[in-house]
Amino acid sequence: MNKFKLKFKPSQINKLSSAYDYQIDKEIVESIVPRARKSGYLNKKDFLKLCEWKTPRSKPLCRKNPEELIREITGISLKTKNEQLKIEILTLLKGVNWPTASTILHYTSGFAYPILDFRALWSLGYEVPPKYNFNFWNDYTNFCRNAAKRYKVSIRKFDKALWQYSAENQP
Repeated sequence: MNKFKLKFKPSQINKLSSAYDYQIDKEIVESIVPRARKSGYLNKKDFLKLCEWKTPRSKPLCRKNPEELIREITGISLKTKNEQLKIEILTLLKGVNWPTASTILHYTSGFAYPILDFRALWSLGYEVPPKYNFNFWNDYTNFCRNAAKRYKVSIRKFDKALWQYSAENQP
């Protein structure tokens, strides 16, 4: 069953993603991601930067995570092939819920995963986001991957278009 329905025409993807002006932190793409790929985990400073990018409100909770725990958990997430373990283990960290976990995966995987966000979900027909769980996240991820492939765009471009459409149209 397809739970997701694109609220805009696929021909608008490029225009919407180009209008997306939520700054991607250059430091994330050029420094944090290469460092995480080389080491196989996120250090605390890089973890906090990614969490803050997604939601500054979680910063006090995220700071409470010990460096060793962050390294162990993000290391398992980056290494495992098991999709459920890959995302759910990240939610063991204080301050990391599904949207932040999806952000960590989005960046550290080379944009192979979309960012779970209320705006993106609104653009796919969800007036109110459902309770997040693995099945929903997996369905969302697969929908975004298939849509990006079908419309011949990157997951990042599709993700940005979903966010931007909501930013322009959501009441």
